[in-house]
Amino acid sequence: MKFGVGQPFRRVEDLRFITGTGRYTDDHRHEDEAFAVVVRSRIAHGVLQSVDADAARAMPGVLGVFTAADLHADGIGTLPIVVVLDHAEGGTMPVPPRALLARDKVRYLGEPIAFVVAETVIEAVEAAEAVAIQIDDLPVAVEPKAALAEGAPLLYDEAPGNLALHFTLGDVAAAEAALEASNRVVEVELINNRIVVNSLEARNAIGLFEPETGDFTLISGTQGSHMIREWLFEPVFALPPSRLRVITPDVGGGFGMKAVPYPEQALVLYAARKLGRPVRWQSSRSDAFLSDTQGRDNRSRARLGLDAEGRFTALKVETLASCGGALSAFGVYCPTLSGPPMAPGVYRIPKVATDVRIAFTNNAPIDAYRGAGRPEAAYLVERLVDKAAREAGIAPDALRALNMIAPEEMPHTTDTGVTYDSGDFAAVMRTGLKAADWDGFKSRRTQADGRLRGIGLAYYIERTGVPGNEGAVVEIGADGRIVLHVGTQSTGQGHETTYVQMLAERLDVPPESITVKTGDTRQALPSAGGTVASRSMVHGGGALMLAAKAVITEARPHAAKMLDVAPEAVEFDSGAFRATGTNRHVGLMEVAAFAGGLTGVGDFNQEDGTFPNGAHVCEVAVDPETGRIEVERYTVVDDFGRVLNPLLLGGQIHGGIAQGLGQAMMEHTVYDPDNGQLLSGSFMDYGVPRADDLPFFSFATQNVPCTTNPLGIKGAGEAGAIGAPPAFVNAVVDALVHLGIDHLDMPLTPSRVWEAIEAAKHG
Repeated sequence: MKFGVGQPFRRVEDLRFITGTGRYTDDHRHEDEAFAVVVRSRIAHGVLQSVDADAARAMPGVLGVFTAADLHADGIGTLPIVVVLDHAEGGTMPVPPRALLARDKVRYLGEPIAFVVAETVIEAVEAAEAVAIQIDDLPVAVEPKAALAEGAPLLYDEAPGNLALHFTLGDVAAAEAALEASNRVVEVELINNRIVVNSLEARNAIGLFEPETGDFTLISGTQGSHMIREWLFEPVFALPPSRLRVITPDVGGGFGMKAVPYPEQALVLYAARKLGRPVRWQSSRSDAFLSDTQGRDNRSRARLGLDAEGRFTALKVETLASCGGALSAFGVYCPTLSGPPMAPGVYRIPKVATDVRIAFTNNAPIDAYRGAGRPEAAYLVERLVDKAAREAGIAPDALRALNMIAPEEMPHTTDTGVTYDSGDFAAVMRTGLKAADWDGFKSRRTQADGRLRGIGLAYYIERTGVPGNEGAVVEIGADGRIVLHVGTQSTGQGHETTYVQMLAERLDVPPESITVKTGDTRQALPSAGGTVASRSMVHGGGALMLAAKAVITEARPHAAKMLDVAPEAVEFDSGAFRATGTNRHVGLMEVAAFAGGLTGVGDFNQEDGTFPNGAHVCEVAVDPETGRIEVERYTVVDDFGRVLNPLLLGGQIHGGIAQGLGQAMMEHTVYDPDNGQLLSGSFMDYGVPRADDLPFFSFATQNVPCTTNPLGIKGAGEAGAIGAPPAFVNAVVDALVHLGIDHLDMPLTPSRVWEAIEAAKHG
């Protein structure tokens, strides 16, 4: 079999990872480097009266202590807000400037106040503790509802009532009228709990400055060096991005959290220029809990209408969401432009309307987290459909099948304006149910061990590979070595392997001859968008194929000279150029040697999204005496359009399910509502799933090629995290519904489940 796409090729990058030769940010060392520590606010809301750093500056080894006053004196700007929208009533949302260091007020626990640089980490830590900060406490609001309530403490003068944005989508009056005319209306109120991302490698940054040229270098774990350079540098330093080189080496996890710029990335550059030395900052795990952008955190009330036959008539959703104590780059994107358009899921719902109010709250800023709004949308509609099936007396799979958009309806435009290009949702669901032995669950439910068993179904769809450009460059040296440059940035997904497969197949060359280079803004790429929204293989793969085609085009005239024929008489096939109608041929590597090297450039434009979808089936056993839930079986069948590497794909799905189940079972960021203190600020208090919390997953694909992408690919990286929460919660409710429990909010911790069972027993 010819090597290439679709084969379970083992990851080429794993050799360096498992032998300890991966090169992460912390592995970059520089002569005479200094170490930085951030002094953070220890309260969640207050007036910053003074910052006295004199004692800290006098301590041994201290090179500098920088405050907002220092930054202001040097003309340092603020972090950019990438997504800015208009209120539903008109007028642009408030955009309070996000300073690198707090100026007059602090608005969330952990907000940076001072930046201490010393010869050693220990000296920096000790000096940070000596910075005297006086803050006059103010009342806090850590939940969106509390922040939007009358009389709530005001975070920003620019945002009356703490309203960051009022967003609507759809015709509210039409949705209300359709609900009024419905035979049945089903309602749910649910919370999508706030999550700490907790990537394996915590955030980091190293800043360097060249006084001779005035140029900067930032080394940092990101999800795209090019986009961080564009977003970070000019707004903060008022200098063209070309003056900054950003290097992103190996990265240990991102999940959306590392896709946005942070104060520390700018502060190390500032300090490096001030001190004339490389400056290194490394987040601790405690820092990460306080200062990384967090995910989700919204609560919704949704109503779904059904006619007499069980067909859906209308959906109306009202959501309160948090953006935290400061606007992050995409702080308002997830609950507006990402989640609401996907509210109908895979169902025909004639009228859909969403109303979202986003509040400033006294906790860490919110931004994208694996799925970035689509998990919230899928969780809401799948919980709603499950409740509708129960109230209507229709089997949950039958109600879904009745309302699913059919293949013959493709392309199908939903009432939210999203056009699905492909998919056979009912067929994928049937395959998933069969693989899970859905019909056989009745016998498994009655196992005599005292536990309550349930089975849950959820069907998700998401929009990935959102419109945009991505560039790639293929270089073939005269020595036969091939280098692929591409702008997307791996954070552990295995991009190098998949790109090698794709290029090796297209050029018919040995995979070991290919090196993939990413993460350096010195790469001359026509465009670079980074790794977000499962776009790497959709966009990057398209760019790679264009660059490979360009290499062949560049090589053709040289091959024609070698074959002594006209260029139009040369064909490329199986790694060689052939003179048409003859048996004469010359290999691609021979042509590269003859030409002194070849280069091909591709700039790919993805005009529409892709729509991966799939069925998740979860089986649980609940111990009524303790509330502990065991996931006994988990089955998923996905439609990803085209599989590039089944091994890597399986890993992505397994990891996504684990994160989704983590949110559903145990993960929850808890702030004290009275003072804004973080009550879940370490792994002693914040649960993450471990191997013994999860079963072996059964995973398969049943693909319908995508028509909006020339490779037929539908992005896959976020899928597991989208389908898992509703499947799990639906399963637990199925186990408990006979007790009168028809809803529990995530996370379904043992204590929460036990309390619900006890209340039902004695209610």
